Amino acid sequence: MILQRTLRQAISATGVGLHSGERVKLTLLPAAPDSGIVFRRTDLPGSEDVKVDPSLVNDTRLSSTLVTPTGVRVGTIEHLMSAFAGLGIDNLVVEVTAAEMPIMDGSAAPFIYLLQSAGIVEQTVPKRFIRVLKPVEVREGDKWVRLEPYDGFKVELAIEFNHPAFNRAPQTVEIDFSRRSYIDEISRARTFGFMHEVEYMRQHGLGLGGSLDNAIVIDDEYVLNPEGLRFPDEFVRHKILDAIGDLYIVGHPLIAAFSGCKSGHALNNQLLRSLLATPGAWEYVSFSDPAEVPSSFHRLPEVV
Repeated sequence: MILQRTLRQAISATGVGLHSGERVKLTLLPAAPDSGIVFRRTDLPGSEDVKVDPSLVNDTRLSSTLVTPTGVRVGTIEHLMSAFAGLGIDNLVVEVTAAEMPIMDGSAAPFIYLLQSAGIVEQTVPKRFIRVLKPVEVREGDKWVRLEPYDGFKVELAIEFNHPAFNRAPQTVEIDFSRRSYIDEISRARTFGFMHEVEYMRQHGLGLGGSLDNAIVIDDEYVLNPEGLRFPDEFVRHKILDAIGDLYIVGHPLIAAFSGCKSGHALNNQLLRSLLATPGAWEYVSFSDPAEVPSSFHRLPEVV
């Protein structure tokens, strides 16, 4: 039987919010089976806990932000959610002292380190998957995303930037997680932005915490970070990292193939909403026999 996972013990880290520039403390706490991923704003005493749900993603300007009907905001959750997906974490309480997660180095790798340092334990309840049964697609002009039935988890994503820094490397990547590792192939890919966008972002209260320490910054021709790129195609790998985190807001691992072109947080969220709203397009499934579990999920890192 493949079981749900949580942390062995609590662990904390401090960082800066990418868009707010605020210093923020993040604490990850073990949670009971079937409780899911829950965010808690400790700087707002008495505010309700916020459980991840696609219907609460109500701000997708450069990140995925949960906004409750009472106005509680929990922002820039996609990198953290991506790490949870990569390690198969089902149940966790995320306490945060501001409206936004810390950006750390702009990838999911620091969150992977935190989670593994705390220790990952299996619980006594079967893991619940969402299996996609029928194709679901969302289009917006030349941008599109799609989920299709697949016995595992596979991602294929294309980006299109007519820019020298992007033209030097492939802008399409396909990864089947039955054969390749999230930690090795995706978790270290950093977010990126253009110098010419910085002033516009800051006028709109975004990107206030951004720097060469937590993002790849690109001018009219080159990557400005002295250390260069971690992968030749780091840009599209980061978009895959984002997509995995956005999709995990559904609250369960997907047994499906995800593909897209020029996708972003808004389209990824629309795809989840469309999936859930389409009769017969999906089902919940658990596995009592480990041999029946798609091989993509056999590669989850071992529990401690």
